Amino acid sequence: MKTKKTTYALFLTLSACCCGVCSSDKDTPDEVKEEPAIDWSAAANRSSRALISSFWDAQEHYFWDNSYGNKSFGYWPQAHALDVLVDAYERSKSSYYEPYFGWWFDGVWKKNGNQWYNHFFDDMEWIALALLRTYKATGDEKYKDATLELWGYIREGWNDSADGGIAWERVDHIWSKNACSNGPASILAARLYQETGEETYKEWALKIYEWEKNTLFNGSTGAVYDNINGLSGEKNTSWIFTYNQGTFIGAAVELHKITGKKAYLDDAALAAKYTMTVLVTDAILKDEGSGDGGLFKGIFVRYFTELIRQEQLSSDVRKSYVQFLQHNAETLWTEGANSTPVLFGTNWSRSPGARTGLAEQISGCMLIEAMNRIEN
Repeated sequence: MKTKKTTYALFLTLSACCCGVCSSDKDTPDEVKEEPAIDWSAAANRSSRALISSFWDAQEHYFWDNSYGNKSFGYWPQAHALDVLVDAYERSKSSYYEPYFGWWFDGVWKKNGNQWYNHFFDDMEWIALALLRTYKATGDEKYKDATLELWGYIREGWNDSADGGIAWERVDHIWSKNACSNGPASILAARLYQETGEETYKEWALKIYEWEKNTLFNGSTGAVYDNINGLSGEKNTSWIFTYNQGTFIGAAVELHKITGKKAYLDDAALAAKYTMTVLVTDAILKDEGSGDGGLFKGIFVRYFTELIRQEQLSSDVRKSYVQFLQHNAETLWTEGANSTPVLFGTNWSRSPGARTGLAEQISGCMLIEAMNRIEN
């Protein structure tokens, strides 16, 4: 494991090479002071357990913004908090996390009005993706059954507005077609195909992905635009967020898995390059604010990590990706975390102090857990 300063120097060198301009020796520091390596498993134990200790409601069994004293229920962050618990369980094999799956299942269902349905299609997709992972981790059929129930609602979001695509909202904005409601839907359909072997899921995954690529993806730059207005045909090209980059990458990776076609990895690599070079500050994923925005970087990291794990990547490209992720994680852990308890903020280069939001905490946990996934 390289130290933080060594990692950053190597990342800058590899990034230049990947862009076709290799740095000379004089472009990197002559001397690099070695610092102790970070034990990422221990770091993940601390951060993921802090998510529970600081944000879990032990009475009603859901995650809330405890540090801000806000007990309101947010549906879609619950999915990403559950994803972190699955990460921690798969990494540690610890029975500590097992009861939380069932508690979460019952608590979130109850807080959502004794149902899984939500009028935002993207929110249902996030819950479904987390439930499917929980099923694969535990083998408990109730998680799969809930996933399939949600998929039944999600596929109804496809309509002819903007020539297709899954809508953002079922009620007032059925015509708004967003990256956040199509990338995750394609990932979900592809994973359901891998789980069941049913061709209809593969067809859905391909159809949704091709619509998003043709409508919201800039094939020259790698940018993923936020949405298109199905009434006017106008695309919102000014909103480009890390989480939309991440789910486009995730969908491309899943389609590569089920088709074997390298073209999907090429799409993913272009989206990754844009994110790593544009949506950053000093090679750190940029601050996208609190609330919903606090989750965005973590979502990118989750699916970027899946890209790193693909065998068909060249060694140089994979190395540059790993160095980028290491630089972000080391900066977060050494500069962007409050250590007692472990809390993460919106800016991965600055400690949040004694308070932070649920979304920001989840994102930081996802990054620390990701470091263990790329090392195994």
